[in-house]
Amino acid sequence: MNIEIRQFRPSDETDVVALWQEAGLIVPWNDPRKDIRRKLGAQPELFLVGLDGGRIVAVIMAGYDGHRGSIFYLAVTSDLQRRGIGRQMVEEAANRLKAMGCPKVNLSVRTSNRSVIEFYRKLGYTVDDVVSMGKRLEKD
Repeated sequence: MNIEIRQFRPSDETDVVALWQEAGLIVPWNDPRKDIRRKLGAQPELFLVGLDGGRIVAVIMAGYDGHRGSIFYLAVTSDLQRRGIGRQMVEEAANRLKAMGCPKVNLSVRTSNRSVIEFYRKLGYTVDDVVSMGKRLEKD
């Protein structure tokens, strides 16, 4: 199934948040609307939505800091999963990162989310021997 992929528009916010909610990506310590505002202030061209007949069916955020790229917040609506949409979104984000000179893409997946780990493995991603660490600088 092929979809149209374009840059996020502010009018997409409600649909994107609903899709993230459906996908279980929203956690209490991250306000998705704040995350959207933050992303619109930093490389908004790497915030993409996928459409099928005008309906938002997928979303992905990516970023590039000049050293490594990152992919996060990938979601595909449950009724259209396993049709190649997630792959299309990841490939589009990776292609845009590569065009910016990005040599490697990193992403984080919860270790308990085995199906998503397998999804990324099928796309050629490997588990790096690293520990992902974080520190909240702002409470949402």
